[in-house]
Formats: sequence, C-alpha cells, structure tokens
Amino acid sequence: MLVINDAVAMRRFARTQRSGGRSVAFVPTMGALHDGHLELVREARRLADDVVLSIFVNPLQFNVRSDFDKYPRDLTTDAALAADAGVTVLYAPSADGMYPAGFDTTVHVERTAAPLEGAGRPGHFDGVATVVCKLLNAVEPDFALFGRKDYQQLAVVTRMARDLDMGVEIIGVDTVREPDGLAMSSRNVRLTAEQRKQAPALHDALSRARESLNRGLTPGEVRRAFTEQLDAVPGARVEYVSVADAGTLEELESLDGPAVISCAVWFGDVRLIDNVPAP
Repeated sequence: MLVINDAVAMRRFARTQRSGGRSVAFVPTMGALHDGHLELVREARRLADDVVLSIFVNPLQFNVRSDFDKYPRDLTTDAALAADAGVTVLYAPSADGMYPAGFDTTVHVERTAAPLEGAGRPGHFDGVATVVCKLLNAVEPDFALFGRKDYQQLAVVTRMARDLDMGVEIIGVDTVREPDGLAMSSRNVRLTAEQRKQAPALHDALSRARESLNRGLTPGEVRRAFTEQLDAVPGARVEYVSVADAGTLEELESLDGPAVISCAVWFGDVRLIDNVPAP
C-alpha cells in the first residue's frame, strides 16, 4: 500500500492510473477505522481496479472544539487495517496541507443541508462539503463511497457532486451494525460500558418506528412514540427524531412515498446518529 500526504502527488497517481485504463474508487474517512469503513473498502474493490482511502479529521465540520479534540486517532492501526483490506493508496493529508494560511473558500449546499443535522450543527455541512470537494479534487475518482448511516451527509455530497458537475458517481453503502443492532461508528469507543449496554435502544426504537408507520400511524405519532421510548432509557437524551421525505428531507405529516426515519441521541457526552428507510 502506498501512502500519499499531499494533493499534487495524489492527483498525479490517480491520473496515471486512469490514463492506463484503470478505474479508481475512493473511500473518505476520518480514521478510527471499523468494519463499517472496511465494508466500504470491500464494495470499492468490487467496483474499481484501485482503491484510495483517505484519513483526515476535518476541523471544519466540528461545532465543538472538545469533540474534535476527543475524536479517536490511531494512524498506525488504521494503516494496517487499510493495507489488510486491500487499499491501494492511503491518502493522509495534513491540516496545513488541506487548509493552508489564507484559506478562504467554503462550499455551501443550501436546502439539503438545512434541516436535521444542519439545523442543530450550524456550519457542519459547509465543513463536510468543503473537505469532500477538496478530497475529490485530489483523488479524481470514478466512484466515491459513503455509508448510509450518515444519510444526510450522503444526500449533501450527492447534491454537491451533481450540481457542480464533478464527474464522480456517489454510491451509498448500507449501514453495518453490531450484532445487537448498534450502528458501527468511530464514536462508539467513547461510550462507557453502561452506555454501550443502553445504546442498542436507538436502533430498536427506529425499528419500532418503521413498524408503526407500516401499521398506519402518522409521522407525528411515530415521533412522539420514539421520544417516549428513548426517554425511558437511563442516560439517553433525544436531540431530534425525524420522519422525512427520502429525497428532499422535508418533514412529513403523512406518508405518501419513500421516507427516512432519522435521529440524534445523546448518551452522556457521546452523540449518536442513525436512520432507517421507510416503509
């Protein structure tokens, strides 16, 4: 596995591979790799000849500095996992390389980024769109793969790539879960033992919410039932629960097409997000 640290070298590698007739798939991450990331790599290997995986903890998408500081980092372990998974290139740019002195440009996606995560984390998706744009410009892949656990992020990136004619196919990959249903996330390692026992209640509540929609309950009734279920879990605090149109992410008062049920729930100082499609 080749390790590249700057955009010029990354772009040169990708262009060389593509000029030789090879396809390139890209998996952007912030490290702390787990099997959810590795599933993205496995899918990328099915799609393309070469797989580039990036590791960069992006300061622009954190609303709270302490959350950025606490984000798990272990580049040595991550590099070993990436190599074992068959990654061709590990792209690990520095913060100074990504955002040099005088950096003054932000990518903003308007409507898709506004609700849900965007409402509670002002500027978050500007940071996501900006860093993903820069990474895509460096890697110039044929395909870029994102997990559906971050459903709104996938929607924002898809809209950005389409609107800006970026020439990359954005592919969503299904959420990978622990045996008890908890969505795999780099943040899970910050849960205490007791919080980890409680956290599967998140997916259980989402699954019940989907069943309730299928039985004919209104989105409003489903939101209330979800909140009541999580309020009964010790240490859990619901930030939001949404029943929204799967395409526009607009909140629904009645179900008349594909929808997504999504939520953000705090366990202590750890914020977990998850979602399920409906019906």
